[in-house]
Amino acid sequence: MNHLNAPVTGELEEIRLRTGRPLLVHSGRGEYFLGPAGIVDAGGACRVHQADIQEVLLLMTEYSMYARDEELRRGYLALPGGHRAGFSGRTVLENNSVRLLRDISGINIRICREVKGAGEKLLTHLYCDRDKRVRHTLLVSAPQAGKTTLLRDLARLLSDGDVGTGRPGLKVGIVDERSEIAGCYLGQPQLDIGQRSDVLDGCPKAEGMMMLVRSMSPQVVVTDELGRAEDIRAVEEVVNTGASILASAHGQSVSELLKRPSLAWLIENRLFERVVLLSRARGPGTVEGVLSGEALYRAKEAGGQSHVC
Repeated sequence: MNHLNAPVTGELEEIRLRTGRPLLVHSGRGEYFLGPAGIVDAGGACRVHQADIQEVLLLMTEYSMYARDEELRRGYLALPGGHRAGFSGRTVLENNSVRLLRDISGINIRICREVKGAGEKLLTHLYCDRDKRVRHTLLVSAPQAGKTTLLRDLARLLSDGDVGTGRPGLKVGIVDERSEIAGCYLGQPQLDIGQRSDVLDGCPKAEGMMMLVRSMSPQVVVTDELGRAEDIRAVEEVVNTGASILASAHGQSVSELLKRPSLAWLIENRLFERVVLLSRARGPGTVEGVLSGEALYRAKEAGGQSHVC
């Protein structure tokens, strides 16, 4: 990486290794092939060999792959500093479920960056000063548009509170199924999630939300990438306990969101009070609009057409 220029390394998002193919990096400025002297065209790029994949994997697991077997089965590894590595290869099934991942042929190292303060402006739309509570909120965007970064910073801001404005710190419970929000490594958060936050790392969302509500009395429950029917039922349960929900989901528009039956059900029943639409138009985390739950419900009734309000 020493041969990459500072703007590219400063915005580095992914390092891609695929057996028999060129070494690639992705940044906010685009994708680049890498050779011994730095950025090159595809023909001059370093070719990744299976031995390279194996060596990188051994380094990531500190030469004890069996100790990280459970994470590998789910297709990723949490790394020090909050970074993550995802894997592709041959799956071995047992009772129609993935038992383990073998013959790994691809590694995607995702570079994590905290952007402290990213959620400050948005927080004015989500926090109700009168009731001293967070409105039930869903962040929506396509992949790599800053959902998780924004979710993390909102969790930090809510957890720490703000003495200057009199906003109290809240007890925040984070269900981090894929170790992306808190970036836990061996159980310890690597990223700043605030001083009043508790994390369930590597725990399925639906089960984790219920565990936190029953045992940690959170005022806000934070989780990433809702979608399954059991996630939606758990969100309803959280709302009924009096805790606030702050979550994210994949989608590029309101109409796309409404095509997903489970999420459409949440909207129809007005469980979310705010829906935040994000993009990469001016960099990851660009807020395209903040919709009230009522406006989103009207959009559903109108067939997915809506205006930012």
